[in-house]
Amino acid sequence: MDFKDARTKLVDNQIRTTDVSSHPILTAFLTVPREEFVPAAKRPLAYIDEDLAIGNGRYLMEASPFAKLLQLAAISEDDVVLDVGCGTGYGAAILSMLSSAVVALEEDEELAATATDVLNRHDFVTCTVVTGPLNEGYKDEAPFDVIVFEGSIETLPQTFLDQLKTGGRMVAVIGRGLSAQARLFVKDDEGNVSDRFGFNCAIKPLPGFSKAAEFVF
Repeated sequence: MDFKDARTKLVDNQIRTTDVSSHPILTAFLTVPREEFVPAAKRPLAYIDEDLAIGNGRYLMEASPFAKLLQLAAISEDDVVLDVGCGTGYGAAILSMLSSAVVALEEDEELAATATDVLNRHDFVTCTVVTGPLNEGYKDEAPFDVIVFEGSIETLPQTFLDQLKTGGRMVAVIGRGLSAQARLFVKDDEGNVSDRFGFNCAIKPLPGFSKAAEFVF
């Protein structure tokens, strides 16, 4: 399989067609070898237009919604980014081409080890993979200019608002299934956080962000 050609088709047929026009984002998707971040048996499927299972109940997000999230975040080359739920590291690699540094958070130790190995082998030197509960963020390196969630969440813990730098942006898909929405959160100079709708988006959920069960009378 010609993976270089597959990357070109990914950008032309899946990403450009969903109104992603940022040149740095398009270049990142053309450059990062997506096939290296999926199980070997699934490499021929690496560029399909749907979420792809990477093991342990986790998924590599479909390229189009991920690209749209990154465009919504308006990442600059000076930003330090927290990548929540990095999986095998593909998203962190993309983010590293848009920012100055990426802290890639993963709670699954097997996935984190894979991410570390692949990122190191392909010289994504500005990515640091760390382990810990996804729903706690990573306060040791906070605050962050940008926070990105690589999966949908039902609840947004206050800790992430606290770990966002003044003037920082956070993008997250809130909800489940077809009712989920991508939203942009921005912290102003006084520490207040506002949010706005970005686009409708259905992606696989991250563990640890489900709403508590409620009794219905």
